[in-house]
Amino acid sequence: MMDPKLTMDVPPQVREFAKKSVDQAEKAVSTFLDSASKSVAMAPGPMTDVAKQALAITEANLKSSFEYARRLMQAKDVGELMQLQSDFLRSQFGVATEQFNKMTGGATSTAKDAPNEKPELI
Repeated sequence: MMDPKLTMDVPPQVREFAKKSVDQAEKAVSTFLDSASKSVAMAPGPMTDVAKQALAITEANLKSSFEYARRLMQAKDVGELMQLQSDFLRSQFGVATEQFNKMTGGATSTAKDAPNEKPELI
């Protein structure tokens, strides 16, 4: 049985307020990322693919973080919080390693291709 000192009694109103706050933040970030994606698409160049990849990685990381925040809001005790934190960190470490490998591979191939591209005159 869980130690009563480690349980969390969070009022439903607080959980609902937190849920709405996360939803609003996610919507604002999504709007920002959509605008950033459109801006990148309007300025073609040798680093456009890298910028698109960076935005995609950022969006995936933020979605994961918002989902993590939602799971935290549902936790019933400190043990569950600690397990969620451990799982999230383990997952994020693996994802970050994969993303790093993709970005460094993409940046390397873009750098190799850049000398072959002719600059566009405006």
